[in-house]
Amino acid sequence: MKKIRIGTRKSRLAVIQAEIVAKYINLNCEGYEAELVKVITTGDQILSKKLDEIGEKGLFVKELDLALKNGVTDLSVHSLKDMPMDVPAELPLIGFSGREDARDVLVLPEGVTEYDGRAPVGCSSNRRILQLQDIYPGVEIKNMRGNVLTRLEKLDRGECGALVLAAAGLKRLGLKERISRYFQTDEMIPAAGQGILGIQGRSDRDYGFLQDFFDREAGDCALCERAFMTYLNGGCSVPIGVYAEIVDEERMEVRGLYYDETTGTSRRMQMTGSRSSAAALGTKLAKKLKEEGI
Repeated sequence: MKKIRIGTRKSRLAVIQAEIVAKYINLNCEGYEAELVKVITTGDQILSKKLDEIGEKGLFVKELDLALKNGVTDLSVHSLKDMPMDVPAELPLIGFSGREDARDVLVLPEGVTEYDGRAPVGCSSNRRILQLQDIYPGVEIKNMRGNVLTRLEKLDRGECGALVLAAAGLKRLGLKERISRYFQTDEMIPAAGQGILGIQGRSDRDYGFLQDFFDREAGDCALCERAFMTYLNGGCSVPIGVYAEIVDEERMEVRGLYYDETTGTSRRMQMTGSRSSAAALGTKLAKKLKEEGI
C-alpha cells in the first residue's frame, strides 16, 4: 500500500476540503492510502491585519509549498482562490476539483432575518468591499479575519452586523442554513478560482491515479480566470474579480471586474469565447478592461 501524504491548512474548512481528496483516493485508487498532514501557514497566524497590509504573497501556501518541496508531503490541497498566480515550476498545479457554489453570500447573526444597513459588515477583501459599496451605499466596513467558524463566532457576539463569506466554504462546512442572501455573480463578481480546489504536486512525480478526480469544466474555468488575474498582476490586495462559466461543449463566458488604481474607478465587462482557448480568453478580457481606461 503506497501512502499519499496530503498537505493542508489546519482550519476545519481546509481539513474538510483535503478530506474530499483523501476519501477519493482511499475509495477509488487501489494500492494507495491517503493521510492528512496539517500545517499552520503565515496567513493563519497573522489575523490582526488585512491581507494587503501584510505585504506578502502566498500567505496561505508558503509553508505547504515547503513541506511539499522537502518531501514531507506528496501533494497539497488548496482553496484555489488562495493560490498565487506564479506557482513554482517544480510544484505545479496538477488538477482541479469540481466547482462548488462560487457565489459570495451575506450572513447575519443568529436570529436576525434582515440586514438594515446600519451595523458594519465584517469583511477584509478589497474586491468584496468595492462591490459591497455599490450594493449597500454608505455601508461601514469592519476588518474581520480568521477562519470561517471564528468569524461566525464574532458575528454572533455582535462584533459586526453581517459578514460576507464564500458560499462554497459554508456549504462544505454544513452551514448552508446560515446564508441570508446570495450575491449573484453579476452583482458581486467572485475571486478567481472561488469554489474550486487546486491540487498541487511535484513535477517529478506521477499523479495519474487522480485523473478521474479532476474536473474538466472547473479546469477550463480555472485556466481562464487565472490568466485574467495574471495579466492584471492581481493578488489579494487588488480589488479584481473574475468568473467564468461553461456555456456548452465548445464555448465559455467570462465576466471580469477591474479596478483602475490611477483613476480610482472600476469597470466590468464580459466575453464569450472558445473553451479550447480558455487562458487566451481570460487574457483577452483582462487586456480589454485595462485598455478601456487608456
